[in-house]
Amino acid sequence: MTTTAATDVEGFGAHPRFAAALRELGLDELVAEVRRFPDAARTAAEAAAAIGCELSQICKSLIFVAWGSPLLERSREPGGGVPVLVLMDGASRVDVERVREELGAEKVTRAEAAVVRETTGYAIGGVPPFGHRTRTRVLADRALLRHDTVWAAAGDPHAVFPIAPGALVDHAGATVADVRERTA
Repeated sequence: MTTTAATDVEGFGAHPRFAAALRELGLDELVAEVRRFPDAARTAAEAAAAIGCELSQICKSLIFVAWGSPLLERSREPGGGVPVLVLMDGASRVDVERVREELGAEKVTRAEAAVVRETTGYAIGGVPPFGHRTRTRVLADRALLRHDTVWAAAGDPHAVFPIAPGALVDHAGATVADVRERTA
């Protein structure tokens, strides 16, 4: 799989909504850095192979739903599950129990595809770390900070962009936490 730098954002690189979000955040230079794949890279491993980077340099944007968290206003309402975005390195898995503990929630589950699209405006495999349809609570796993650059989806399973992890955390409005599965 080969990649190319985007030149026509609307027709070739980032999803138009995400390109607009980059511009609104003053990140116009990242629009030019978007790389587009000829084939979809729906998994972190496919993206890393296409870019030629370490699997842990891929930033996965994963949506979960939390109930009963004192940190999430609507989650305390009956039946009020609230979407939460977790940013995780591509080599790791999210530990739902650690997310639950971080949020002080009663329950946390992985969101269904319809909830992901409704919350973010993007399909699974192309969810960027920010520029979503709705504002969500964001947790970024500390392991992302180990790299100088990470690669995240640009609103489309065919496109990614590079960003420094500190900038990623800042622009996503994320809280840095330890939410990945512990290894034996």
